[in-house]
Amino acid sequence: MINSPIKILIVEDDRISARILEHHIKEWGYETLLVYDGEKAWQIFETDPPEMALLDWMIPGINGLELCRRVRLKTKTKESDYIYIILLTARDERSDLIQGLNAGADDYVTKPFDLLELKARLNTGRRIIELQRLLKKEATFDWLTGLLNRRSILEQAEKEYLRSKRENKPLGLILIDIDDFKKINDSFGHYGGDVILAEVSHRLQKKIRAYDKIGRYGGDEILVIVPNCNHAELEKIADRLRHSIQAKPIIFNNQSLTITISAGGVSNENNSPFSIAELINFCDHALFQAKKLGRNRTFIIESIILNERR
Repeated sequence: MINSPIKILIVEDDRISARILEHHIKEWGYETLLVYDGEKAWQIFETDPPEMALLDWMIPGINGLELCRRVRLKTKTKESDYIYIILLTARDERSDLIQGLNAGADDYVTKPFDLLELKARLNTGRRIIELQRLLKKEATFDWLTGLLNRRSILEQAEKEYLRSKRENKPLGLILIDIDDFKKINDSFGHYGGDVILAEVSHRLQKKIRAYDKIGRYGGDEILVIVPNCNHAELEKIADRLRHSIQAKPIIFNNQSLTITISAGGVSNENNSPFSIAELINFCDHALFQAKKLGRNRTFIIESIILNERR
């Protein structure tokens, strides 16, 4: 995401000018989406917002100025990424410039415009968007493992939990940690522990499905969210993850280390009444049982046991 092309929405009702504009912007390395009226543009802002927008002031339906106002109101009243907006217009009076900027435009280009000037102004927006991407990445992902950080994985857990309730589908959770991780740190230092934790995380991430979520829960604990998964399927997935770590040694300081993990899991199948916090707590208890059984184990709490505890 951080290195992918920046998406620009172009809103221009002159179809020939719009196509020429789109051609140049694509050549400059941007991903483009072109529409010819304000109503369609607003639908895109609502459903799949771009990172940048080039808006003609005078367009059918909702004009460029009103689109600016709506976009800024949207980003103020809900969690949403900032959209960098350049207003494109033949209006060149100072009062028009002030009106456009007050409506929420970040920049203002008058027609007829110079392509090199437009490219330079887009590059200014690109720098801001790239910085926003970097800040978002740092706020979302764990710097060491590349997994979602604790706050983000818990947010995803809550989101998937609510979805499972709405759709009456099971949600599986797996809590994993590295066996004897303290001994690893004592033997190889914290740098060695970091290398091993990062490699374990990388292997686990490669083994989950595209729609599963994985994050660093804390220390060497890793939480995996598995939508639409009952306890029987969850046990198979947890075992597959466990085998992916044990199957191949990790090389550190020219030493071949066989690392194992333990995993505890739970599924809220049959629409169990427990909260997401309670379900994660059950995972913690299940992980403890896996450790108690000798490590390099998975322990899945069956839904019938959960219902009996209520």
